[in-house]
Amino acid sequence: MMNGMIVKNMSFKVGQTLTITGVTKPDATNFAVNIGPNEQDITMHINPRFNAHGDENTIVCNSYQGGSWCEEQRGDGFPFQLGEEFKMSIEFTPSEFVVTLSDGSTINFPNRMGAEKYSFISFDGEVRIRGLEIK
Repeated sequence: MMNGMIVKNMSFKVGQTLTITGVTKPDATNFAVNIGPNEQDITMHINPRFNAHGDENTIVCNSYQGGSWCEEQRGDGFPFQLGEEFKMSIEFTPSEFVVTLSDGSTINFPNRMGAEKYSFISFDGEVRIRGLEIK
């Protein structure tokens, strides 16, 4: 169950870009951004881990469908700093999500559910979201 900020009944469609700005807590271990059709299924889970689940300074992406996690995908860089602001842009194409991080690096993650619109976004972990914009 999610215990962070939840945005429901919004429209994030193919061709749009979701831009998130936030600040990680000074003692954060990790946080997550989840995008999906509802609270039960997540098509895009982005989990920057400072020191969590056996990972240090790693970004893990995944999907959660039918009650279980799918195959993890890991990003190369880690531009996040404890207690500092970050910006993340997620471009939604028909086949994938292109995540651009604060340092300009990108992560390409497949649109595993194949939908053209998602209406649920949640944020979990040690982060404070300052801005959310869909264009």
